[in-house]
Amino acid sequence: MTNDKLQIVVIGGGAAGFFGAIAAAKANPRAHVILLEASHQPLAKVRISGGGRCNVTHACFEPQELVKNYPRGGKALLGAFTRFQPQDTITWFQAHGVKLKTEADGRMFPTTDSSETIVNCLMSTAKAAGVELRTGTAVVGAWGLSPRLGGANSPLSHFEITLKSGEKLQCDRLLLATGSNPIGYKIAQQLGHTIEPPVPSLFTFNIKNKKLTELAGVSVNPVKLRLVVPEYPHLEQTGPLLITHWGLSGPAVLKLSAWGARMLHSSNYQATLVINWLPYLKQEQVRQHLLAAKNDSPKRLIASHRVVDLPHRLWQYIVFCVGISSESRWAELSNKTLNQLVQELTQAQSSINGKGAFKEEFVTCGGVNLKEINFKTMESKLVGGLYFAGEILDIDGVTGGFNFQSAWTTAYLAGLAMASDRS
Repeated sequence: MTNDKLQIVVIGGGAAGFFGAIAAAKANPRAHVILLEASHQPLAKVRISGGGRCNVTHACFEPQELVKNYPRGGKALLGAFTRFQPQDTITWFQAHGVKLKTEADGRMFPTTDSSETIVNCLMSTAKAAGVELRTGTAVVGAWGLSPRLGGANSPLSHFEITLKSGEKLQCDRLLLATGSNPIGYKIAQQLGHTIEPPVPSLFTFNIKNKKLTELAGVSVNPVKLRLVVPEYPHLEQTGPLLITHWGLSGPAVLKLSAWGARMLHSSNYQATLVINWLPYLKQEQVRQHLLAAKNDSPKRLIASHRVVDLPHRLWQYIVFCVGISSESRWAELSNKTLNQLVQELTQAQSSINGKGAFKEEFVTCGGVNLKEINFKTMESKLVGGLYFAGEILDIDGVTGGFNFQSAWTTAYLAGLAMASDRS
């Protein structure tokens, strides 16, 4: 490194690392920006996200609404989103040759439906901006060179970074964009930051009920879910649900897992899930539907004559749960069994016995304590010249492009601030 240039090092070659490095290099062409990535293939998570299509952001352009999609970090992001939000993300990618499209649920993808479009854009833009990308370069530690520590308003801070190879790098500004990699937490702690314990977010529910999992592939939209964990307040989500070979998935489950990430972790992923299969009907309305069938179609079989808008296989499963035989007719439905059927349709209970994986989005709840960060610049309040972006922070969003958006936003703000020629 030459000494006459502002030296910036970014650790982590994911979405946040690339975006921050590009923002810094473009804002200050005189700066020397080095991007370090431990693996030989950067942007690995971008490549596989959204089923290989890359859910870049979400078509939600009001910061007040946008922050409601973050179980952790929403309050801190509010101001940041007034500076760089999804509309800015769309504009940025369009300016770099990538057009995005909006799907019915608000998720936004490249029109090519290929994550390689995003990967190639970030790689080529970083190269054009003069970012020095070093892959296969693992970092083992980073320290501030005293007496330069002492708050964001202290004189220009300097850092020394030790690589696995034994090489040492020095820089004026350091951006940690290491995602949930433990090295990022380790460095942050070495520099005096507090780490909120990382636990999984965005996952599916394992349910050991063979009769239910035999319905794998059946989906219902909407359902209303209520998560019950002893000694915690109940959480609710409404939306699409998918039955799988191992339990339950779909947007409603994933959102519930995100909001309940810490309490589910504390209960070792043992909980009760209450399912309302018909959330658009009141219980009494459901009862009237069933009574109408009993009066109007008394000779028809209950199992084959479904009177509510549910998939046929699911209706048969619910009938089975109540103990109604496949030969029972509507005329034979007792008041007691009718009440049980109403209960099963509106308040079915399933035991959660562990968590599955959501392979497209492996998100972590936890990270660097947000009170220690200035969200106007993403600079540490404890160490001048130290910046954070992306998932290393205690920020996580629900599925739908929100995690990428927080990465773009925090990285962009960090990149601009790092590039400043302050003294």
